[in-house]
Amino acid sequence: MTLTLEDRTAFLSMVAEFMEREVAPHVAEYDQAERMPREILDKMADLGFFGGVLPAELGGLELDYVTFADLIEEVSKTCHILGTFVSMPSGLVGSAIEAYGTPEQKQTWLKPLAEGRMFGGAGVTEPRSGSDVAGMTTTYRRDGDSFVINGAKAWISNLDVADFIVTFASFDRTLRHRGISAFVIPRDTPGMTFAPYKNKLGFRPITTGDIFLEDVRVGPEALLGAEGDGFLAAMTAVERGRLGVAARSVGVAQACLDDTVAYAKDREVFGRNIAEFQIVQSKITDMAVGVETARLLVRETARAMDEGRRARKLTSMAKMYASDVAQRSATDAMQILGAAGVSPEHRIGRFYRDAKVLQIVEGSNDIHRALIGEMTLGLRSNGEKTR
Repeated sequence: MTLTLEDRTAFLSMVAEFMEREVAPHVAEYDQAERMPREILDKMADLGFFGGVLPAELGGLELDYVTFADLIEEVSKTCHILGTFVSMPSGLVGSAIEAYGTPEQKQTWLKPLAEGRMFGGAGVTEPRSGSDVAGMTTTYRRDGDSFVINGAKAWISNLDVADFIVTFASFDRTLRHRGISAFVIPRDTPGMTFAPYKNKLGFRPITTGDIFLEDVRVGPEALLGAEGDGFLAAMTAVERGRLGVAARSVGVAQACLDDTVAYAKDREVFGRNIAEFQIVQSKITDMAVGVETARLLVRETARAMDEGRRARKLTSMAKMYASDVAQRSATDAMQILGAAGVSPEHRIGRFYRDAKVLQIVEGSNDIHRALIGEMTLGLRSNGEKTR
C-alpha cells in the first residue's frame, strides 16, 4: 500500500511524537540495565508499529518499502534497538515464514508477530561460520516423521522475549547451501537452551546470545518450505534485513547531527560560539552530507524493492555506506562534544558504541565490500558466484 504524501507525513509525525513522549525519557535507563521494557513494546504494538510491509490479512500495515524504511529511521533517531524490533516481522524473522510458510504456519507465527502479540528470533549466525551461511555446522536427521536437530547458533537476538526461533540446519554439509533446511521452533521445545551475553559494548537493550540445540525434535509442521529450501528462505530475509540496518544507521547518524548542531550553537569557548569555528563547521558539513547521501541510497534501495527489482547489490551498498556514515558521524560528534560526549548527560556516547556494531551486523562491512566488488565485476550474480 502506497500512502499519500499527506498520510505518510501524518503517520511519521505520529511515530516521532510517540518516540519523544514514550521512549526518549527512558532510553538511557534501559540501555544501562540491558533490558527492553515490555510495556514500551506493548504500546508500539497497540499502534501497529510492527506490521511493516506484511499484508493486512496477516496483521501487517502493507507499507511500501520507502515508508517502511522511513518508519525505521524515525524510530531509530531515538532508539535504534526499537528500530530492530520494528524491522524483524518484515525482515529477519518474518520474511521466511511469509515466503515459505504454510497458511497454518502464517496464522500461528507470522500474524501474531506482525501484530506485536508475539516476538521471534532468527538463528542463522554460528560460532565458526559467521557470515558464511552455507558453511553452517548445525545439522539435522530424519527420524520417522520427525526432524532431530543438533548444533549451536551465536549472536542471536531476542532471547528474552522470543516465543519462537526461525533457524537453519543442514542434512548434508557437503551440499553447502543446497543441503540447508529451515525450521520454526517454539521456545519451550526440549533440547533448545539459551545463553545470553552480558555487558555488551553496544546494542545493550536487546538480549543477544547463544542458542544450543541438543537433539531438538520437531515434527513436520516445523519445516518451512521443502527440505533444501533453507538457504533460499534465509536469503529472503537478507535484503529486507540489510535495508533495516541501513535505515537504522541513517536514524543514528541524523540524531548525531541533530545533537551536535544543538551543542555547537550553545557551547562557547574563548569568548566565541564553537559553531563559528571552521573545524566544527567542516565536521558538521561531513555529517550533513553523509546523512543526506545515505538516506538517498536507502530510499533508492527501497524503491527498487517496491518495484520488485533484485536489490542484493543495492542493499549491500546501503547497509555498508549508511553504517559507515553512522560511525563517522558518531566519531565526529564525540570529537566536537569532547568531554561532554563521555558524560551520561548526552546520548552521543551510546550512539558511538552502537554505530560500531552497526558496521558488523547483517554481514560485516568488509564482507559487503567483497560482495559489491564481485557483483560489479560480474563474478557474482544474485548472491551466487558465476565462476
